[in-house]
Amino acid sequence: MAQLQYINDKQGSPLFVLLPIEEYQLLQQYKAISTNDTSNDEHWQDVEYIKGDNDNELIPHEVLTLMIDDDISLLGAWRKYRNLSQSEVAKQTGLSQSAISQAERKESRPQQKTLERLSKIYQVKPEQLTL
Repeated sequence: MAQLQYINDKQGSPLFVLLPIEEYQLLQQYKAISTNDTSNDEHWQDVEYIKGDNDNELIPHEVLTLMIDDDISLLGAWRKYRNLSQSEVAKQTGLSQSAISQAERKESRPQQKTLERLSKIYQVKPEQLTL
């Protein structure tokens, strides 16, 4: 983001901000997307939704933030959220560190038994470990 310039009142409190036109145009695009402005509806398409078994399970915002910011799987995000290393999780589950690493891969689909072991360590329901 570009350096912003502020215009202050006599007491030094900001009144206005000057920003590059590109930044302003980008903000206007965000505004159009985030409001009920129907002039952009032709750019959207309906997405079919299929109800899943875990739809009523909650995942803390902090876990999802870790998942997105660190580009890791949900299992990896839960482990980091609980401040555990893969080695610590491996010891507590009786699995190897490489098995934990494999389970944490984004494309991995761990067995139910593994999810149950991990859920006890992370203090969550097994259903909260899958999306």
